[in-house]
Amino acid sequence: MIDPSSSIRILIADDHSIVRQGLATIINRVPEMTVVAQAEDGQQAIALFREHQPDVTLMDLRMPQMTGVEAIAAICTEFKQARVIVLTTYDSDEDIYRGLQAGAQGYLLKDAKPDELLKAIRTIYSGQKYVPPEVGAKLVQRMSNPELSERELEVLRSMAQGMSNLEIGTALCIGESTVKSHVNRILSKLGVNDRTQAVIVAVKRGIVSL
Repeated sequence: MIDPSSSIRILIADDHSIVRQGLATIINRVPEMTVVAQAEDGQQAIALFREHQPDVTLMDLRMPQMTGVEAIAAICTEFKQARVIVLTTYDSDEDIYRGLQAGAQGYLLKDAKPDELLKAIRTIYSGQKYVPPEVGAKLVQRMSNPELSERELEVLRSMAQGMSNLEIGTALCIGESTVKSHVNRILSKLGVNDRTQAVIVAVKRGIVSL
């Protein structure tokens, strides 16, 4: 139960100033909540978290200097009590998985209504998790997918750049036959038949970006 006499102190991290201002306006209208700081990238989010140690942090995923996932991981490693909500426009299963794996306790899309945002903040502040049903469904789907190795991810990112097996082998200092083996495993894990489909699925799931 939240003590009405205490204020939930909130840090907002987003690289768009208009988004930060909009969120702050919504939050500061609520008597029990106050925005204590605003960050425009991941590095600043970590610095401001150290300075203010907020009760709840709203973290965008894709920011310059350092991504939201990296910032969440750094904050949650240093501050075990940190409570972070991913607030993003991205709902791909890989983004959801990485955000929660990094230590976030909640995941909310930016098109959520103000009431849902405030509900999420209260829920996370009370020590619970907040994952909307549609986000949870995508997370379950992601958990059931075979994990790509780091090398397979490197090969997949190179494929997304349009590189041939020979070019990938040269870039990664591995043989062309080894690249072919990685590609075959990638196709199998993604459940597709060719490289083009693999890239399409990977982009859709948020594994790689073009």
